Amino acid sequence: QVQLVESGGGSVQTGGSLRLSCAASGYPYSGYCLGWFRQAPGKEREGVAAIYAGYSTTIYADSVKGRFTISQDNAKNTLYLQMDSLKPEDTAMYYCAAKWGDNCSHLYFREWTDWGQGTQVTISS
Repeated sequence: QVQLVESGGGSVQTGGSLRLSCAASGYPYSGYCLGWFRQAPGKEREGVAAIYAGYSTTIYADSVKGRFTISQDNAKNTLYLQMDSLKPEDTAMYYCAAKWGDNCSHLYFREWTDWGQGTQVTISS
């Protein structure tokens, strides 16, 4: 049984940093994509970043390029999202997600099949 559990959300001021973690269980070493999505109140869920599990191939939404870094610790089966230079518009519920296959560049949420419960990130000005 696959499971994704996020942690690390919180509240910081503009310009601050947070690191989100996602513990992934029930997945093999590779052959799937892991990603981070976010959803602000009243808005559609949007893709933030993705990585092809077991490899270094990453992709980012334009809105977070240069500020966010996605990474994976294979030994710990944990996905991370390092978020720097945070802005109020980054405020949202952040979700860890997974989908099978190697086409990780599609950050459209309906194509992703497995989801965590989410962790709240709030950036104050």
